[in-house]
Amino acid sequence: MAESTKTATLSFEGKTLDLPIRTPTAGPDVIDISKLYAQGGVFTHDPGYTSTSSCESKITFIDGDKGELLHRGYPIDQLAEKSHYLEVCYLLLYGELPTADELEDFESRVTNHTMVHEQMHNFFRGFRRDAHPMATMVGVVGAMSAFYHDSTDISDPWQREVASIRMIAKLPTIAAMAYKYSIGQPFVYPRNDIDYAANFLRMCFAVPAEDYEVDPIMARAMDRIFTLHADHEQNASTSTVRLASSSGANPFACIAAGIACLWGPAHGGANQACLEMLREIGTPDRIPEFITRAKDKDDPFRLMGFGHRVYKNFDPRAKVMKQSADEVLDLMGIHDNPTLQVAKELERIALEDEYFVDKKLYPNVDFYSGIILDAMGFPTSMFTPIFAVSRTVGWVSQWKEMISDPTMKIGRPRQLYTGHTRRDYVDVENR
Repeated sequence: MAESTKTATLSFEGKTLDLPIRTPTAGPDVIDISKLYAQGGVFTHDPGYTSTSSCESKITFIDGDKGELLHRGYPIDQLAEKSHYLEVCYLLLYGELPTADELEDFESRVTNHTMVHEQMHNFFRGFRRDAHPMATMVGVVGAMSAFYHDSTDISDPWQREVASIRMIAKLPTIAAMAYKYSIGQPFVYPRNDIDYAANFLRMCFAVPAEDYEVDPIMARAMDRIFTLHADHEQNASTSTVRLASSSGANPFACIAAGIACLWGPAHGGANQACLEMLREIGTPDRIPEFITRAKDKDDPFRLMGFGHRVYKNFDPRAKVMKQSADEVLDLMGIHDNPTLQVAKELERIALEDEYFVDKKLYPNVDFYSGIILDAMGFPTSMFTPIFAVSRTVGWVSQWKEMISDPTMKIGRPRQLYTGHTRRDYVDVENR
C-alpha cells in the first residue's frame, strides 16, 4: 500500500493532531490512529471494535451494502459454483488459484495428512461419554501441540506450512471422531481414495458392520457448506485467532481459541439456533404468532436466520446454500417435513413482507445450512463443529498472514476505566 498523502485533523484541549488517512484497494478510507496516544495522550473508545481496523489483510473483503464477499478478489458465488473447497483453501492460503499441477500436489498433501496420531484416541477417552463435540474439539485441537512437536515453531516458515496442512487435513477427522465418541460408536479412519467432503461424511456415518456409500449430491452439498464458510474477514473467531497469535502462541493453541469463540450462539451457533427456532414454531399456522412477536420491540424473541450484522443486503452465500438445500431435500425426498414447511413459509414471508423487506431481513446462510445438515442426518450438536472444520482454512490463512507481517505487535486493547481511583487498604477489624 502506498504511503498516505491525506490527513485528518483532530483538535482537542488546545492540541491539533494530523492523523494519516490510508486508502485500501476496496472499502472506506481508514484513519491511522496508531500514534494517537504517543502524540496526543488519549485513546479512542470503540466497543466491539466495529469502527476499528485491527490489521492489514489481503485475504477476504466484504461489502455489506452490496452483499458482496470476495476471497482474494474472487466472488464467493463463482467459487461455490465453479470451484471446490480444497481449491478455495489453496486460494486463501497462497493468494492465487492453483494450476492443475499445484492443485493435485496440494490435494495430495492434505489427503495424506488426514489421519491423526494413534495415541490421540486415548485422549478422547478422557472426555465424558456425552461430551458435546465442540467441547471435545476445543480440547483435542489445543492438545495437537503435544502430539506434533515438529510444527510449533512459528519462526520457521516450513513448520508453519506443515502446521497449516495438518490442521486443514485433520480437523474433519477430529470433528468426526468427536461426533462418533458422543454417540458411542467406534472411530472411522479416513480413506485416501475419496475426496475431502465425502471423506468427512463417511467418517461421520459409516460403521464397521456396514460401510457408508456417499451420494455425490450430498458430498457436493457438504463441499459447498465448507466453501461458503471458509473465511469471513475479521469476525469474532478470526480476531480471536489473531489476538492469540500475536503473543507468539503455537498455531494449534490459536486455532483452538478460534474454535472456542466460534461456539458462541451469536457466532457459529447461529444455524443451530435457527433450526431450533423452526422446531419451536412447529407448524406453518403458528408463523403469524412468531412474526408478531418478532415485530414487538418489548418481546425478547428474535427470528434466527434472518438478516446479518455485516450484510445489509442479501447474504451472497445464502443464494448458493438455498440451491444446495433444494438439491439435498429433493434427493432425500423430504417435502412434507413440518420443519421444512415452516422454513419455506418463513422464507416466502421474509421475501414479501414489508417489515422484513424494509429492514432487509433476508434469509441468511445459517437459515439454509441448518436445514441441509439436518436433512443429512447431523444432530444440531454437530452444526458448529462442521462450521469449525470449514473455517479452519480461514483461521490458518489469517494466522499465516499475521505471522509474516513485519509490523505485527502483540494485541493490547485499551480501556475506558470507570472504577475507583486509588484507595488505601483498611485492616479487616476496621471495616
